[in-house]
Amino acid sequence: MTDTHTPTGDQSPEERRKLARRTVLAAGSAAVTAVGVGSAFAATDGTAADTGTGAAASASASEGACYTLTSELVEGPYYIDADKLRQDVTEDQEGIPLHLTLRVIDAETCTPLRNAAVDIWHCNASGIYSGYEEMGSGGGGGGTPPTDAPTDAPTGTPTGPPPGGGGGHQEPTDDTRYLRGTWHTDRHGQVTFKTVFPGWYQGRCVHIHVKVHVDGEWMDAGYEGGHTCHTGQLFFDEKSVLLSATVEPYASNTTTRTTLDEDTIYPDNGHEGGLLYLAYDRHHVARGVRGHLTLGVEPDETNNG
Repeated sequence: MTDTHTPTGDQSPEERRKLARRTVLAAGSAAVTAVGVGSAFAATDGTAADTGTGAAASASASEGACYTLTSELVEGPYYIDADKLRQDVTEDQEGIPLHLTLRVIDAETCTPLRNAAVDIWHCNASGIYSGYEEMGSGGGGGGTPPTDAPTDAPTGTPTGPPPGGGGGHQEPTDDTRYLRGTWHTDRHGQVTFKTVFPGWYQGRCVHIHVKVHVDGEWMDAGYEGGHTCHTGQLFFDEKSVLLSATVEPYASNTTTRTTLDEDTIYPDNGHEGGLLYLAYDRHHVARGVRGHLTLGVEPDETNNG
């Protein structure tokens, strides 16, 4: 049962602050539940992404909601420090258009974080990360096996470091930077990117990497200083991934795919763990997908992943 007591003069400032926060979180939890149900119905019902109706309605409903802290996850080996200030990260990559909207809030106060720098990066439809093309199937884990691979080797067997998830940082092998970008949040804590639906590679489910930086300065050359308060990953439900796999160039990716349930990095805690709300036309998914999520972060903490 919700505690409805109000702060009294006998309580310390810290006790009053905690009590007020519990009240706000209780109200916010109910709002989040309502948003989750509505969004799931919209995606299941095949809401047309190109009209924006499903995502827009869900985003509007969640505008005043208070969220729990979003899970911190591993950075992975293929992060390249912010050097592409842009919202459209697609470049020449083929794939299903993805309109991604993220809202960043202080998980304790529920205040939107303005002018935070948000990085996203992910592999292409073939499972390759830009900046690591020379690693071939070892870099992103996708594509075809090397020509000298044993004939009984599984398709997509990596030849380089362990793909995608853990392990130390790998230095880039080339100057490509597609499907990577950094942009600032607006006064509502919101940032939008144009990209493509990610593909997959051996050992990982379909995902997008994300970082949030605060307290730095925006320069012509990039974002300088500050610290990283959140490192996470964004995930896609199995139904949307199965639909994408019927569309080229995803259909040509013969690498054995890891499902969301099989993935060892997804924390299995739904939207709190990075599972995106999605809207699309299930009969015409190639037209595009809209995804959105609110990220609850601790701006005073450092989380480099």
